[in-house]
Amino acid sequence: MRGGKVAVVGGSIAGCAAALAAHRGGADEITVYERAAGDLADRGVGLAVHDSRYAELASAGYMDAGMPWVQLVRRRWYVRDDAAPAPVGREIAVLPFPFRTYNWGPLWRELRSRVPAGADFRAGTPVTALHPAPGGVRVETSSGTEHVDLAIGADGYRSVARAAAFGDVRPAYAGYLAWRGAFPEARLEDPGRWDDEDCVYAVFPGGHVIIYRIPDGAGGRRVNWVLYTAPPPDLDLGLGLDLRLTGPTSLPPGGLTDALAAHLGYVADELLPPYWGAVLRATAPEELFLQPMYDFTAPRCTADRVLLVGDAAAVARPHTGAGAVKALQDATVLESALATADTWTDALDTYDTDRTLSGRAMVDLGRRLGGALVQGTPDWSALDQAGLETWWKQADGTGAFGGRELRR
Repeated sequence: MRGGKVAVVGGSIAGCAAALAAHRGGADEITVYERAAGDLADRGVGLAVHDSRYAELASAGYMDAGMPWVQLVRRRWYVRDDAAPAPVGREIAVLPFPFRTYNWGPLWRELRSRVPAGADFRAGTPVTALHPAPGGVRVETSSGTEHVDLAIGADGYRSVARAAAFGDVRPAYAGYLAWRGAFPEARLEDPGRWDDEDCVYAVFPGGHVIIYRIPDGAGGRRVNWVLYTAPPPDLDLGLGLDLRLTGPTSLPPGGLTDALAAHLGYVADELLPPYWGAVLRATAPEELFLQPMYDFTAPRCTADRVLLVGDAAAVARPHTGAGAVKALQDATVLESALATADTWTDALDTYDTDRTLSGRAMVDLGRRLGGALVQGTPDWSALDQAGLETWWKQADGTGAFGGRELRR
């Protein structure tokens, strides 16, 4: 099947990959609608890609060695022990961790540069609605409507495309939060205490922080961290953060309230080993943001001529490490479905069969890991290498210490 007009709703990593897939799949005209007017490359959050998933995506032509990355090889687990002489805490285990780390902004820039020059990339143009129409979809924006053969929803967990296809599907709050931060490596105190190839898991009752280096996109590196824990039930979250979930939300960089900042300080000073607590403290307020944890999966990845990719189709908790990877995997399946099908219906059915099952499995894995790593943590201080290996095999469910991300 060759030809046709395709609209991609959303121009982030998922949207750029979807546009590339549509082009390779044979679409004649591609329009990408991105709600943000500015450059997305200034987003500095880190992400990790398992070495095996990288190899698959590189083979498919969606990643390559020219995209800035940092190689990790092991994951060190630390627990606070005030009797331990080292400020990093007491190391309880070391597990393999064969991952490449990336910076979201530079990775997006690389993917954006690969979107075909003939594609119409419309920044600052939010899609307000999608309407099924005979033989396609009507795409509605503030400037009017356009008819396309296929609309690809790549617009994240607050997806307009998913609302059009499955209006009753809403992300559900998982019961805890993720604080995120990143700052230049030069700010790191005593960097020799922490090898470049290490990913740190500093654990405490009711949560943990993950710390690793990422490229800054300009030849240097940044320190990236994610802290998962539930807020105290009486904490005043402020700023309209609605954990009853009348609608998904987050707090942008610099938006932490005094109460949230104080709780973060408590975790850094009282629950984490001193060195890793100082890493959190070294992060400036404008480098901090907060994400409530959500998860959901749509009942299908397609409806009429609307197709969902990335977080628009399914959101798994970040413990799976599969947000950007899933979007890129979705693109590889989409490309193959478009290139090999005889009709739009055949292409959508092929894509749906593969990605709906994968999305459900990933959401289930995220819930299991969230339960083990945050909501039902073990007595970390009682675990040694053998004990943590046994616990992790049970928590991960795959028996693979280094690989949480699902295969395609």
